[in-house]
Amino acid sequence: MNRQADFKDLFVHSTGVEDALLERYNLSGPRYTSYPTAPVWQDAFGADALTTMLAKTQTKQVALPYSLYIHLPFCESRCHFCACNVVVTKQTQHAEKYLELLFQEIDLLLPHLDLSRPVMQFHLGGGTPTYMTPQQLERLWVKINQHFNFHPQAEISLEADPRVTTREHLETLARLGFNRISMGVQDVDPTVQEAIHRVQSVEETQTLIDTARAVGFDGVNVDLIYGLPHQTAESFYETVATIIRLNPDRLAVYNYAHVPWMAPWQSYMPQEAMPKGTEKYVIFRQATKQFLEAGYVYIGMDHYAKPNDEMARAWDDASLHRNFMGYTVRAGQAELVGLGLSAISSWKGYYSQNVKKLSQYETAISSGRLPTWRGYALSDDDLLRQAVIMQLMCQNRLDFASIDAQFKITFESYFADALEALEPLEADGLLSIENRRIEFSPLGRIFSRNIAMPFDAYLQAQVSGSQKPLFSKTL
Repeated sequence: MNRQADFKDLFVHSTGVEDALLERYNLSGPRYTSYPTAPVWQDAFGADALTTMLAKTQTKQVALPYSLYIHLPFCESRCHFCACNVVVTKQTQHAEKYLELLFQEIDLLLPHLDLSRPVMQFHLGGGTPTYMTPQQLERLWVKINQHFNFHPQAEISLEADPRVTTREHLETLARLGFNRISMGVQDVDPTVQEAIHRVQSVEETQTLIDTARAVGFDGVNVDLIYGLPHQTAESFYETVATIIRLNPDRLAVYNYAHVPWMAPWQSYMPQEAMPKGTEKYVIFRQATKQFLEAGYVYIGMDHYAKPNDEMARAWDDASLHRNFMGYTVRAGQAELVGLGLSAISSWKGYYSQNVKKLSQYETAISSGRLPTWRGYALSDDDLLRQAVIMQLMCQNRLDFASIDAQFKITFESYFADALEALEPLEADGLLSIENRRIEFSPLGRIFSRNIAMPFDAYLQAQVSGSQKPLFSKTL
């Protein structure tokens, strides 16, 4: 079976999918960058709990590599679609103060880590990391590099805004060893850009891509979003065609999540102008067809890559993994160490997250405490379900025997309820269950979240106990 060829047949050669089926599975559900998901985590898991956990686990287990994430939250202006934790200011002196606090957090955490472990992945996210000057970014890199043990093949990456990123930024970062860059575009249509408060010319994006490649970056990723105001299948066709001409190595085409109760500025956009439901699927389907015809392969969860890209190869050989930075190929089962405002860490058996407000972050650091806001210790059942869900999300298939052997269970008995819940999805052609194996159909690959959700022990209580949806729609 050639799963990529079968998927391409669905989007390039078939006549489409019935609206009724699409609506049936257009549900609110997690993106499963973690399991259990963040709403389950507990505020009682603070700095003391984290340090106690690290003392028990960092030197008494199989030494996993590290993946590092640093959150640089500053932006000059707010994009109205964004639900990230950002600090909007043109007063650049705040960045220098934040950098000093970040250095102090690193110093507070270092004694609790095993610094002999290799770092396989390092990412600067935001916010807008290139809000900071090249000199500030170099100081940050020097601070990290003097303490951590980077693997020679580590992926060292950052997010960049073409509107504020200079050639000096890119030359400095390339000299330091950064090898992958990701940039937000969202849409090239001027009407859409005005509505989302993100006006960015194609020329700015082209210049950033060309310069990044010229100074030595190995990989370029472009982010798009569908479901924004005034988008149509016709207008987004032109956006995708433009991006294909720019020839990025990877693409992330995100499904816009409208959550104004969490991100109030999203209400500034005209909700009546947003495509919804099956209309969004038409846009997604058309964009996918364009990318497939241009030679990209579908990875899953709105991600695409060139066939020779590491991410495509990782999907083929089942080494793809997923964490809070999305799909990852270098980090494997690494422990993710998050630093900075609101940053999330994923330890072996635990999660922790830093405080979200800059004032709280400063108070914690200034008092000599880690700025941990909340966290979660996984039970044996959590670890089992985590393994199942991550395999479904990353490989789009699951072998019962491998789970039986790893966790000493009988899959059909342990997950009888989940398998029963999957029967309607199997009847609708999203998957097959035979020979003790779950296998996604080509259509099922775009509903991977729906297929994973029956294995989530917390989901029903979360959905029924909340007055507002906690998660975005799957379509």
